Amino acid sequence: MYGYDQHAGPTAQGQQYAPPQPPPQQAPGGYGQQPPPLYPEPSPPSLADAVRAFTTGSMAAEDFQQIFSTAKVYCPRGDNPGFLALHNTQQPVIPMFTSLKELRRYAGKESKYFVITGAEVIDLLPTGYGFVLDMEGEHRMVFDAKAVEQMVDFAMRRMYG
Repeated sequence: MYGYDQHAGPTAQGQQYAPPQPPPQQAPGGYGQQPPPLYPEPSPPSLADAVRAFTTGSMAAEDFQQIFSTAKVYCPRGDNPGFLALHNTQQPVIPMFTSLKELRRYAGKESKYFVITGAEVIDLLPTGYGFVLDMEGEHRMVFDAKAVEQMVDFAMRRMYG
């Protein structure tokens, strides 16, 4: 009745069980993860590379600032919190470095330092101050207070439209 034999028991001749199925194969990397790309995305240039390109004129200011904003910047530090400023220049500037190696070249092997992003530099730099990247480096780069204001304006336009 209704499409099957009611009188047949579990050992009836016509009934067979399907063999167990093996578990499905998972993609590399586990459940829900994408396999690695065949051609990985190129990494952005380092801050030191960007400084070199910008100082030689082969990189636009907007491109440099975009790299600077996400890059790590090494800053010498004193006993009190905050930036160490140089006041023996036309305008007060704060020395900053693209790597720990560059910082050590300037401040010595045992110097204290802290690391922040370029965006944090722009956000925290006191009004009226500029900064110098890689003061003892081959491609030293000076941003006076006016340049810093322009960087702040650029960051605000990029962030808020």
